[in-house]
Amino acid sequence: MHDKGFIFDLDGVIVDTAKYHYLAWKHLADELGIPFTEEQNEQFKGVSRKRCLEILLEWGNMKVPQEQFDTWLAEKNEDYLVYIDKMTEDEVLTDVPKVLNFLREHKVPMGLGSASKNARPILKKVGLIPYFNTIVDGTQVSKAKPDPEVFLIAARELKLPPENCIVFEDAIAGIEAANIAGMTSVGIGDKDVLSDARYVFKDFTEIDLDFIKKLAEL
Repeated sequence: MHDKGFIFDLDGVIVDTAKYHYLAWKHLADELGIPFTEEQNEQFKGVSRKRCLEILLEWGNMKVPQEQFDTWLAEKNEDYLVYIDKMTEDEVLTDVPKVLNFLREHKVPMGLGSASKNARPILKKVGLIPYFNTIVDGTQVSKAKPDPEVFLIAARELKLPPENCIVFEDAIAGIEAANIAGMTSVGIGDKDVLSDARYVFKDFTEIDLDFIKKLAEL
């Protein structure tokens, strides 16, 4: 049994579902007559669906009854799920399988730690379920990142102390959660944005297997 374990966030690390969230929010915003750009969508990353709608309505100076609010929340999610349903294995981000295959060959434990309640269906769609020893998603977590709860549950299920876990994340809140948990944080994205991560790569094409080997202490 290995001493090290790897925990991956889903959105923006393994697959890029951010574009589907954007399209679903844009659809709702258009319906409500509220301008909504990709720049504004950046503010929605890693934020709960409920909070995103609150922000959108603030931008549109709209106050609505709870019932209407809930209807729009459900509508956005339905819209998003239609996109998810069409996902295929081609949607896995470049070179992610290279890293997952390497870790699996060396029997290094892997977990998924995502706030998404749709993590399982997405992993199923893109054919990655078999890689993970544990999947911790939004249905098991009550506290959002930067609270480290999601990663701590994953570490517990991998039967590893937090300091032996390496976390791959694309969001500031996720990097913060990994750091708070005492885990090694690897940022996927912009070095300036993810400056608190121990290591940062633009994407998985920049990661060579020697680096993974070193992290896993193989």
